[in-house]
Amino acid sequence: MKTKQSNTMTLDQFKDKHYGKVGTKKRDELEGAYENFKIGYLIHEARLKRGLTQEQLANKVGTSKSYISQLENNIKEVRLSTLKKIIELGLGGQLDLSVKFL
Repeated sequence: MKTKQSNTMTLDQFKDKHYGKVGTKKRDELEGAYENFKIGYLIHEARLKRGLTQEQLANKVGTSKSYISQLENNIKEVRLSTLKKIIELGLGGQLDLSVKFL
């Protein structure tokens, strides 16, 4: 009886194959882009949970609707000081950073 070979791979295996191992330039660029995407997504989700429009959030923070949109859509990178304002002043939250050593 012939067994069927599986083409299934983990996400890490996929990234290793197509973007190189951790620490290579192409892989680091991918991981960095993902982190920026994740920040934009988190801002978007928190804004919706608070029932705010992009314009309302922008007004609370002292920036433009366009800027908030660009952050949420991963077009612009956010500065740490601006992220802190968005989280604390705009969304009424608290920014909690941590460092993870690999």
